[in-house]
Amino acid sequence: MALVPARQILEEAKKGGYGVGAYNVNNMEQIQAIMEAAKETQSPVIIQASRGALKYSNFTYLGYLMKAAVIENPDIPVAMHLDHGNSLESAIKAIEIGCSSVMIDGSLLEDGKTASDYAYNVKVTKSVVEYAHARGVSVEAEIGTLGGIEDGHGIGDGPVHLTDPKEAKKFVEETGVDSLAIAIGTSHGAYKFKGASNLAFDVLKEIRGLISIPIVLHGASSVPKALIDEVNKYGGKMPGATGVPMSDLQQSIKLGVQKINVDTDGRLAITAAIRKVFVESPEKFDPRDYLGPARTALKNLIVTKMKDFGTAGHAKDYAPKSLEDYKKFYASK
Repeated sequence: MALVPARQILEEAKKGGYGVGAYNVNNMEQIQAIMEAAKETQSPVIIQASRGALKYSNFTYLGYLMKAAVIENPDIPVAMHLDHGNSLESAIKAIEIGCSSVMIDGSLLEDGKTASDYAYNVKVTKSVVEYAHARGVSVEAEIGTLGGIEDGHGIGDGPVHLTDPKEAKKFVEETGVDSLAIAIGTSHGAYKFKGASNLAFDVLKEIRGLISIPIVLHGASSVPKALIDEVNKYGGKMPGATGVPMSDLQQSIKLGVQKINVDTDGRLAITAAIRKVFVESPEKFDPRDYLGPARTALKNLIVTKMKDFGTAGHAKDYAPKSLEDYKKFYASK
């Protein structure tokens, strides 16, 4: 099996100058679609589940589905990742079901909605790093706050704070995290901008110059107009939904981003495909008749992402390292 910590996947991406998508999942069809895309493009991949997704699936079900993706694709480096863990307890539970990587979002309090302070973020992040590294599991953290809400997580319309580069450097040194999610103007959900996107590339450049670990962009779905039009064509109501242009994401990769989180775009592809079946074939009632096309639509979307991020073709660039390998690595530091 090629289950690896996200640290290895992202460090290799940093060396190679490409980005790696981290794709959120809730069910079997999403996982299959992502892995089909990874196999077709020969891309390393991060499959991630939020606390909400794990709760929806009763934890064990989704954990085993992600493990199945690893078993079925032994030649693809795969990281199983917890997205937006809110406490040490959430990280422990994710590691227990097999996650090789966890995110602790101490930029918000445990409710996942209220902005925290720097001291709180350091404290909770260090507790997760200590626990995870002892088991060979890599840790992502966040500093700064993004707008919007997705899967019940986010500050919504609360104050957005771009990441302070000097604070980011201090945070990395104090916590020992493996990757850092930063706020440069992206936002959770399908309604990211009022008008044109305006990412703070100057902030990204400064952070890249101060820290050496991989950098992560949350809220990075592009919300393609073609998908919005398809959803609305078949009865949806999503006026004004906007995302991060792919050109901005590619520029972010050039400036030093390695991990790009994608959730909303996958939801849109699935929704558009299902709505189309319901409208064009109202006699259909077998879930396979609409989940099958949804799976295909998502796979096609992910293939384009893997090519656009530059991930395609890098699955066999390096020998996968295990959790045991990283357990020894962390112990030697």
